[in-house]
Amino acid sequence: MILPITAYGTALLKKVAQPITQEYPKLDELLANMFETMYDANGVGLAAPQVGLSIRLFIVDASPFAEDEEEDNSHLADFKKVFINPTVQSETGDPWSFEEGCLSIPGIREAVERPAEVTINYFDENFKEHTETFDGYAARVIQHEYDHLEGILFTDKISPLKKSLLKSKLANIAKGKVNVGYRMKFPQSKRR
Repeated sequence: MILPITAYGTALLKKVAQPITQEYPKLDELLANMFETMYDANGVGLAAPQVGLSIRLFIVDASPFAEDEEEDNSHLADFKKVFINPTVQSETGDPWSFEEGCLSIPGIREAVERPAEVTINYFDENFKEHTETFDGYAARVIQHEYDHLEGILFTDKISPLKKSLLKSKLANIAKGKVNVGYRMKFPQSKRR
């Protein structure tokens, strides 16, 4: 089932998400729905807060980056993973800039600098624990999705000047004044 994606301006996107246990209800169904939602929106990552759940869970499928002809990213062809209760252990390497977007902030892409490598501890969909180091595009997608669990959006990482230039676009997204090819859930209008 395709879930609506929570839009910029929703308070939930700025909250730190909570860990879950193996007994989380209908976890397999949630994961299947999240992958279906992500693919429907042409995304490469999706965090639970983006579908209205403040839990420490995100999914990634970086296989679209495998088709980049400028760099050898063939190792990403089967890079599809589930991250439950992740904890970043370290972020290392030279920071590099890349134009990021976000399904919760449609129509906006900005250059964001992130360290080249990330080491992360997490549980997979079977609650098997892993500690792995990722680099390049895989690291970037993981860092972006992990930020969602910490209540951080990629727009929080751009300069104040760039953010002020995007102010009206961001306000329009929060008001639902945006055309996207996927389901979205916008913040409720404030009642007086």
